[in-house]
Amino acid sequence: MVQIEQLVARTPAVSADEILKGFYPSPRFGEVSFKSYRPDPNQPSQAAAVKALEAFGATVGAGDGDGLFKRLFGKKVNSRAGIYLDGGFGVGKTHLLASLWHSAPGPKAFGTFVEYTNLVGALSFRKIVEALSSYKLVCIDEFELDDPGDTVLMSRLMRELSDAGVKLAATSNTLPGSLGDGRFAAVDFQREIQVLADQFDVVRIDGEDFRHRGLPAAPAPLRNEDLKRQMHAEFDGQTVAMDEFRGLIDHLAGVHPSRYRKLIAGIDAVVWRNVETITEQAVALRFVVLADRLYDKDVPILASGVPFDKLFTEEMMTGGYMKKYFRAVSRLTALAREGQNHEPS
Repeated sequence: MVQIEQLVARTPAVSADEILKGFYPSPRFGEVSFKSYRPDPNQPSQAAAVKALEAFGATVGAGDGDGLFKRLFGKKVNSRAGIYLDGGFGVGKTHLLASLWHSAPGPKAFGTFVEYTNLVGALSFRKIVEALSSYKLVCIDEFELDDPGDTVLMSRLMRELSDAGVKLAATSNTLPGSLGDGRFAAVDFQREIQVLADQFDVVRIDGEDFRHRGLPAAPAPLRNEDLKRQMHAEFDGQTVAMDEFRGLIDHLAGVHPSRYRKLIAGIDAVVWRNVETITEQAVALRFVVLADRLYDKDVPILASGVPFDKLFTEEMMTGGYMKKYFRAVSRLTALAREGQNHEPS
């Protein structure tokens, strides 16, 4: 028997401590290590990246107990606060970043760029700086700058954490000096990007790029009349969140993205009726965050309506946020294939 719930009926409250405690690798990367990473022998930069991260990891916490005098006047082992993994989608950057996190001493934090900006929005910049300044390592996955406001915010955060002696590690599909290209050309924006670039030593990881692979084929949506039958067949004994898609995206507007992890807590699968193309940018960006949290927890999906490769407009899929939307479509499609066809995501 399936226990049915609705995400639209959930309004999670999350304390600052609870949010910070959630900054660790998702279950997909809960037990990864440098040894479990399998570099492509045809791409020597992948093996080189492992060595670079292992060496960087050895510096995390190495200066503990040196005192104020050493921090002010001592010779630094590493001239920059962080290491930055640049490479295309699917070359193992998140695996390596999570491996670094697992190998490093605590306290430490691991989250996506969006999660950190959402964290600041939920708690305030000063509270986040105070909380993270005592950490030894802060890992930022999927580093991407979407507007000048986020750029300035993250640049300030990185500078203050670096000044406090926190080690930083990040991944992205774009070199830090190129973040924001094609979006905004404001002088202040470009200056802040350069400040961010100066925080990191860049390690390039080569491999097949997602733009050459394309998106996996989305499974055909189910008919509304078949949703319940398949839900009971696929998820017997589990807890399923079943919602009208329009109601769900309206509900997300009233739930801060920092609470989306709590929103889906205890949910084994989701079922969406009448999925439709999202036409508003703000709505689409919120939904990307939900897609990421569902993928983190490997929550399979059953859905009716339009297929997920039609979830965002063509303008969105070719615009400044295209990487976010391609990632969301890829992840939702994988979860739908798992829910309908038993294909691992």
